[in-house]
Amino acid sequence: MVIPERVRRLVDETAELTTRFSTSGHHLYLVGGIVRDAIANVAPAPHSATSGASDGQSDIDLTTDARPGEIEVIVKGWADAVWLQGRRFGTIGCSHRGRRYEITTHRAEAYQADSRKPEVTFADAIEVDLSRRDFTVNAMALRLPDLELADPFDGLGDLAARRLRTPLPPEASFSDDPLRMLRAARFIAGHHLEPDPELVDAVASMHDRLRIVSAERIRDELDKLMVVERPADGLWFVVNTGLAGEFVPELPALALEQDPVHRHKDVLAHTIAVVEKTGPDRILRLAALLHDVGKPRTRSIGPDGVSFHHHEVVGARMTRQRMQALHYSTDDVQAVSDLVALHLRFHTYQMGWTDTAVRRYVRDAGPLLDRLNELTRCDCTTRNEARARALGRRMDELEIRIIELRAREELDAMRPDLDGLQVMDQLGLEPGPDVGRALAFLLDLRIEEGPLGETEARDRLGAWWKEQGPRP
Repeated sequence: MVIPERVRRLVDETAELTTRFSTSGHHLYLVGGIVRDAIANVAPAPHSATSGASDGQSDIDLTTDARPGEIEVIVKGWADAVWLQGRRFGTIGCSHRGRRYEITTHRAEAYQADSRKPEVTFADAIEVDLSRRDFTVNAMALRLPDLELADPFDGLGDLAARRLRTPLPPEASFSDDPLRMLRAARFIAGHHLEPDPELVDAVASMHDRLRIVSAERIRDELDKLMVVERPADGLWFVVNTGLAGEFVPELPALALEQDPVHRHKDVLAHTIAVVEKTGPDRILRLAALLHDVGKPRTRSIGPDGVSFHHHEVVGARMTRQRMQALHYSTDDVQAVSDLVALHLRFHTYQMGWTDTAVRRYVRDAGPLLDRLNELTRCDCTTRNEARARALGRRMDELEIRIIELRAREELDAMRPDLDGLQVMDQLGLEPGPDVGRALAFLLDLRIEEGPLGETEARDRLGAWWKEQGPRP
């Protein structure tokens, strides 16, 4: 096996640390994804989104027969910083010259039937540790400094065959940590691996075991699946095995039955196609995944066929509820539910892109404008080439009109021509609802007619206020 130069550099980088462990009578191994990627000659992905690293480097995962307290003593004086949050699970984190390390005692861990937290026991043999890893392609370790490969479960052969298996029988591996069932979807999609039939059968029979896993861990794993380059195979896996029903039941609900008279596309297939077309932007992909979840609840069949009136409104509410259940941040929930609510807005403008129409569209989209435009483009999965080209031309026209209007006015920060203090001064008002109504009137003028200037805005505000009549 040829070891890439970057792994050789890691050997040099960890030489002093390796010596410290060896002097203390312990072995040290590179383990997991860093080994898999080295063998596959793939650059490891940076962990900055989850680990806090800011330099784009990936963490170095290591395993050892040393116990957590011994690890802490060994790295003292070498590490620039040490963190102990994972100590009771066997992991000591540290950094050295800007690189982050996670050093974990060889371990075996398993969830109890009704517990969300693993019970951890430590082991002396690397083979025991590797047996409790999630998949065989991750159950390989390189001993430092000689880079002797430990591969007791033929992860090397599975990597070559593009096969996804678990080191132990899948029922045992998924009982140890049920989140591995969802992680399998990410490996199927992100590493282009074919799941072993026994693995598929185990997920299909054990998917309800996911219920003991915390919402936060499920959310984080879903996010990782959403940003692989081509997530479709992973999404089909979670749907076909029944796993999706445990954390996003709205997704399998999109597999609407075909009506023998009023034929329409399979909304689930359409949804996964839309996700696949969008770029690997987490918020955009989540919006693509959920944009049509309101269709089953709004489906009706009339003389003109199947319709889903106001499914974007219903879908935005369902999206909010689902994301809150998965403990997404308030900002994430707002952004994704807004995109779902707005994903049909483009189609409400049928009379061409006047200045007013462009202003309203941009104002409604706000900071989500670029994502909304991409979602709108990708939402067209029709096989009707003429219809697809027509939509593309209309989107091109809109984006050109936005550029033109931005060159003439402050399009992305539309505000009334007067502020609240100016309104109160002119109308003799105290802070209250009337000030809000006046500002809304001025903003509507700004959208309809463009910038008015202070003098014109004051004249129009005065005339409007007189029309309101005496106030109680």
